[in-house]
Amino acid sequence: MEEVTEGVNNLSITEPHKKNRIQVSNTKKPLFFYVNLAKRYMQLHNEVELSALGMAIATVVTVAEILKNNGLAVEKKIMTSTVDVKDDSRSRPMQKAKIEIVLGKTENFDELMAAAAEEREAAAAAEGEEQG
Repeated sequence: MEEVTEGVNNLSITEPHKKNRIQVSNTKKPLFFYVNLAKRYMQLHNEVELSALGMAIATVVTVAEILKNNGLAVEKKIMTSTVDVKDDSRSRPMQKAKIEIVLGKTENFDELMAAAAEEREAAAAAEGEEQG
């Protein structure tokens, strides 16, 4: 696992970083960090590109499915490829699977997000009354 993390850290990406791209790791952050980040990116940019290498691909697929199943996102594009990852401990580069999933906002994305915010505010107010 360390060599995968090291390989990802040493990865040089030649394409410019897009403002709406999230590069997912399965070791650094919890799953719902990426779900919530993707929601925020969709609010700002109307779509989000989730990208992952190797073992993190399952995390990206799960994030995309959560957003789709909650009615927040629609699939626009899925791309798969292999990339060479340089690893200092080996003489030749390793090939890693890569996935990129582009999700767009659903028509009722803004309504669902507003409803969720209202529910959080109501729950916080009710919690405040219980303590007071």
